[in-house]
Amino acid sequence: MSASLPGNRDLPASQYDLSTYWGRVKQSAQLADPRTLFTSSADLEHAKELVSSYKQGRIQHMTPDLWRAKKVIDSTLHPGTPQIPHHHCAPTHLRNQQATGPDRQPLPDTGQPVFFPFRMSCFVISNLVVTAGMLTPNLSTTGILAWQVANQSLNVGINAANANKSTPLDTSTMVQSYFLAVGVSCSVALGLNALVPRLRRLSPSARTTLGRLVPFAAVASASALNVFLMRGEEIRRGIDVYPVLSDADKAAQEASGAPVPSLGKSKKAATLAVGETALSRVFNATPIMVLPPLILVRLQRTAWLQQRQRMLLPVNLGLILTTSIFALPLALAAFPQRQKVSARSLEKEFWDKGGDGGQVEFNRGI
Repeated sequence: MSASLPGNRDLPASQYDLSTYWGRVKQSAQLADPRTLFTSSADLEHAKELVSSYKQGRIQHMTPDLWRAKKVIDSTLHPGTPQIPHHHCAPTHLRNQQATGPDRQPLPDTGQPVFFPFRMSCFVISNLVVTAGMLTPNLSTTGILAWQVANQSLNVGINAANANKSTPLDTSTMVQSYFLAVGVSCSVALGLNALVPRLRRLSPSARTTLGRLVPFAAVASASALNVFLMRGEEIRRGIDVYPVLSDADKAAQEASGAPVPSLGKSKKAATLAVGETALSRVFNATPIMVLPPLILVRLQRTAWLQQRQRMLLPVNLGLILTTSIFALPLALAAFPQRQKVSARSLEKEFWDKGGDGGQVEFNRGI
């Protein structure tokens, strides 16, 4: 992330207006663009040099090459510990970081490339495999359990890579949340699979359709629970909130290079951040886990697919891939990444500490 690179002057957060939903959709599409996965080490170093040159004042204005460099860095690197953690330069895809002075170094596990399968730019590809497995028609009990375990393993990896680092996540919490999420998803999947055939009042076609939606129920419930479990420490301890700076304050702060100090940790802000993130996971799972199986049920009734059973898997993969490409940006954009709220909506200690318009802000996480 650009915040981990040297320099007191940070890049604009986005080419798009992040205060609008469609602006956030466009930004999320940039972040999830799988083409950045093919970035070579040389290209990454070149992108770092360009961004550092801007942050250090050697490049004065944003250019197409600089926007591309920012896109590569934002989709590849951990954000590090930003020197100026206000909304102007906050990580667009990750979480709040503790403010540090210019002489402080990034955290040792940040500022480096995110583990390949857990990058948001790899989400569509990583998710394609496990989703196709879960949505395979007529899975055995072993297959259901295996694919639910695989899906929750991917979820835990993404959550761990993208949690709010101002509140560290310990290993025991991660392990506990993983096994609880696996237990919930497997229980829901197996329970509903046993229940649906007993709904005798429904027509066979209706039971078939409901059966295809069982993976969605399992994934949605477990994904939401997973977020609360993995980030429960944030709710218990709170996350950092910062004053919203006016344009004049931002100009003065950028000129000085001093970090904006945290106002403290807010449990109410953490609850809002984690709750919205859990909802966004459900929003993301809904089209991916609902549309392909419903469309596939209809296609399986056509003579074309009945005569070409070998095409069942390719068609299923194509439906999942197409839906994922369009669904991910729409889901990620549901809530602003850098959230602004009235200081008086948080704990009383923050009521008189709001910045511009009496507002404070925090990074929601993903």
